[in-house]
Amino acid sequence: MVIFIFGLLHNTAPQQQPKNILNNVEHVRTLLEGLNKSARKVVPMSNQGTLVSVALSAWNTNIERAEKLFFNLSKEQLNAEVAPGKNRLIYLWGHFTAVHDAMLPLLDFGPRLYPEYDGQFIKNPDKAVPSLPSADELKKSWNEVTSKLSNGFAKLSTDDWLAKHTAVSEEDFAKNPLRNRFAILLSRTNHLSYHLGQAILTPK
Repeated sequence: MVIFIFGLLHNTAPQQQPKNILNNVEHVRTLLEGLNKSARKVVPMSNQGTLVSVALSAWNTNIERAEKLFFNLSKEQLNAEVAPGKNRLIYLWGHFTAVHDAMLPLLDFGPRLYPEYDGQFIKNPDKAVPSLPSADELKKSWNEVTSKLSNGFAKLSTDDWLAKHTAVSEEDFAKNPLRNRFAILLSRTNHLSYHLGQAILTPK
């Protein structure tokens, strides 16, 4: 089980299509069903905790990859497109920040820090908004969002990870317990990993 989740979160080559990564429902369902079944049995908590630890390790690894990339790019490099006519790197960076910021209320870590980023980096494509935050502003917001997520992660127990996220009702969660915090962590890690694979191949 540990090997499975490690492979799911780390084996995300750039050439893979998004549907193979972001919509890998059956793989995620298998993993989460295993976690939920184990939560209802008398099994060592260390086994469940190991799965969560591996998932968090994958998240942190991809966060570090993103910082190594974006923090070291010049203004000109950040304005490079990942491919002709595609998103610029600065847009991808803002998109990641906006998506991660939206995790805060979803995981019950508090309100969003940068809700205005939705209009700039999620609801509209790159270049549709005339002005984007500067690199310094994005770095500041990225650091704040990442720090708040990390602090929230540190407070969650294994049972907390298996609890529902805030976008699902108690009634719907009873019908589908896979709609939990752990599923959010997996999907957002895969989202980050996939697009980082594209970004890293951008000509500098």
